[in-house]
Amino acid sequence: MENLNNASIEEKINDSNYLNFHYTLFDIKIDPGLKDDDGNELPRPFTKSQMRKWLKKVRWTNSKAEKRAKEKERAKERKREARIANIDLGPNRKALKKMKLEKPKRNIGIIIDLSFENLMIEKDRYKVIKQILRCYSVNRRSESPLQFYVTSFGEKSKIDMSRHNGYENWDIVFQETSYLETFPKEKLFYLSSESDNVIESFEEDTYYIIGGLVDHNQHKGLCHKIAVEQGIRHGQLPLGKYVNMKTRKVLTIDHVFEIVLRVCEGMSWQDALIKVLPLRKGAHICHSASNNSSNVDSSCDSDTH
Repeated sequence: MENLNNASIEEKINDSNYLNFHYTLFDIKIDPGLKDDDGNELPRPFTKSQMRKWLKKVRWTNSKAEKRAKEKERAKERKREARIANIDLGPNRKALKKMKLEKPKRNIGIIIDLSFENLMIEKDRYKVIKQILRCYSVNRRSESPLQFYVTSFGEKSKIDMSRHNGYENWDIVFQETSYLETFPKEKLFYLSSESDNVIESFEEDTYYIIGGLVDHNQHKGLCHKIAVEQGIRHGQLPLGKYVNMKTRKVLTIDHVFEIVLRVCEGMSWQDALIKVLPLRKGAHICHSASNNSSNVDSSCDSDTH
């Protein structure tokens, strides 16, 4: 391990009042080092804040194998209990992998635009990656999955994603280039809550872009601004038409993804929104929408051009 006998580092690690962790050098089997936002190795000795980050990374790296073993054991136990209770837990990972090869995808794509990585701190970039994982999970379990792309997949995003082993084999197309370099502009559609256009259905042969940005409202309207500047069609989901919400109508990446997926599967807007939106959003059905829901066609329309 590199320079781990440095007296100042050892003193800080063993000072539980400073670190609030009962962790010593003897517990460290793997030293992952520490990199800055550009992927450059930081020199030792670390500063106080760097020490906190480093120790967090050390704990995560060194407990990874143990956590996985515990997860596998818990999964086996759940399967045993389910068999005894005659409960169907759905397809396992092997079956899902086989289904991935067999299930035809819809001719509708979702693109997550990661061109905003320089606008986010590390913590928020991790949140974006976590939301992409949820999108992947819900899509691979769908009977009619959407085509799934991640564009502008830069160095920081690669470093963040590398924490998840085997992501290169997921049923997601990761591209370093922008969506403008990959898809015809007329087939692109940016989803933005700032747009004045309201979507009623999703078109075939169209790729819907979700901005991969967690910014706590610091860059409000940025995705809409980009769509306008690039001459890309844009629109927002019809939240106000079908549900009332207690909070702002700004959704996470995975919520938008799943709503699009459910509507494309044939679920009504109302049902999809109530199913996907979290309880904290306080979503409930609009009376006007419930009266007209039987007349609303929420399926994916075929594009005629």
